[in-house]
Amino acid sequence: MKRAVQGTTVDVITEDGTADAYLAHPEGDGPFPAVLFYMDAFGLRPHLEKMADRLAGAGYVVLVPNVFYRAGRAPVVELPEYIDPAARPGLFEQIMPMLRSLTPDSLMSDARAYLQFLADSPLAADGPVGVTGYCMGAGLALRTAGTYPGRVAAAAGFHGANLASEADDSPHLLAGSVTAELYFAHADQDAAMPAEQVERLEKALTDAGVTHRCEVYAGAHHGYTQADTAAYNAEAAERHWTELLALFSRTLKS
Repeated sequence: MKRAVQGTTVDVITEDGTADAYLAHPEGDGPFPAVLFYMDAFGLRPHLEKMADRLAGAGYVVLVPNVFYRAGRAPVVELPEYIDPAARPGLFEQIMPMLRSLTPDSLMSDARAYLQFLADSPLAADGPVGVTGYCMGAGLALRTAGTYPGRVAAAAGFHGANLASEADDSPHLLAGSVTAELYFAHADQDAAMPAEQVERLEKALTDAGVTHRCEVYAGAHHGYTQADTAAYNAEAAERHWTELLALFSRTLKS
């Protein structure tokens, strides 16, 4: 049963400053199982807040940090209400320098602060958390699960980008440290996650003995969960919700 939800902007103190974030939770005192929700490259915005609200309505306290906080508070980039293909080049001219400025070390330092915020929150239940991420956030979800295995019980990524590249710091190289249950749903014919990377990720997780499932959503494009973009695919988005909620239901302490 869907619960009434409260949402607010909060500040998370990190080693590099203050990250603004959206915090959503069911009405009431809790505690509730906690979820760290990593944004896509378009950043913290109303659509992601709606997604967090939906997850909170299922009984979770959800933190959605502005990963680009070093460049300013959200919205860091001015976005149209609907992101169509014509808008993307201009937006990515602004987004890519911020993306390139982030390092795995800085991102995982931030992740430690996000996880500590949830651990300190009276709204959050004790114990490990769930993590979900979209586009760039899928890689952050995998990296967080591998960097903080004692804190992450489950992690999911949807239409992830470069999860298993040939780079020396590719997220899949952390597979051996993961203790969480993982679920990844790739977009069909996604240039950001080609078939060879899908296979490399599957092999890394299997070889490491990680409990996981990786699927390719046929007919879905990169960004299929994002209803404020032209990539949105309603069927694939609903499938994502079914899998995500099932994952958290079986892994997170209530």
